Amino acid sequence: MGLLDGILGGLVGAGAARVIEQVVQNNGGVQGLISNFERNGLGAIAQSWVGTGQNETVSPDQLRQALGPDALSNLAATTGLDPQALLAQLSQHLPNAIDRLTPGGRMPS
Repeated sequence: MGLLDGILGGLVGAGAARVIEQVVQNNGGVQGLISNFERNGLGAIAQSWVGTGQNETVSPDQLRQALGPDALSNLAATTGLDPQALLAQLSQHLPNAIDRLTPGGRMPS
């Protein structure tokens, strides 16, 4: 798992860290994931995770909108999780995970 495991391991459990790592990788990294949120009208939410202020919450429905049905299906198949459970887990952990991956508002290289 590498870098993400090290960063996220203490923040979320190993299972959630793997799911978040898949989401980030499948979207072309943190910047790609943020871009998907922006393209789907959810840029302000995603930017709150990158910035230094308070992280906005994201609902499972908003995540579904940002990720898209194909990516969600692929992610569910890869992780073995039901799409609803996957979205619930992501809505709980993704904001803080992206916040940790972007210290001081800087994107990882």
